[in-house]
Amino acid sequence: MTSKDSIDQKAVIRWINEIVPEHPDAKVEVVMFAQGTALAVKDKSLVSDAITKFSENKNISFKICAIAMKNQHIDAGQLVPGVQIVPDGIYEIISKQREGWGYIKVSH
Repeated sequence: MTSKDSIDQKAVIRWINEIVPEHPDAKVEVVMFAQGTALAVKDKSLVSDAITKFSENKNISFKICAIAMKNQHIDAGQLVPGVQIVPDGIYEIISKQREGWGYIKVSH
C-alpha cells in the first residue's frame, strides 16, 4: 500500500473481507510504505476499526515501514492498534515474494 487515497484504504479492507470468508486459511499481509502509511495512523486511517479487528486473526497482518515512519515523523503511539512495524516495507515485500507469496498492488 503506497497510497493515502480513501478509495484504496477501503479497497484493501473490502478485498480482505472477500478473501477470508471463502478461504479461512489464507494468509494476508498488508505492507504500508510511502504515502500508504496513512492507512496505519489513527487520525488518518478511515478503516482503523477494521484493521484492529482483522489483526486479531493470526493469518492477517498489517505492517508499516519504519523508514517511512521516520521520514514522515510518525511514532509508534500514533499507529492503529494491531499494526506492526517492519524495518523496511519494500524489503518485507521482497522477502515474502522469495517465500512464494503473491503481491497485489493497491490502486484504482
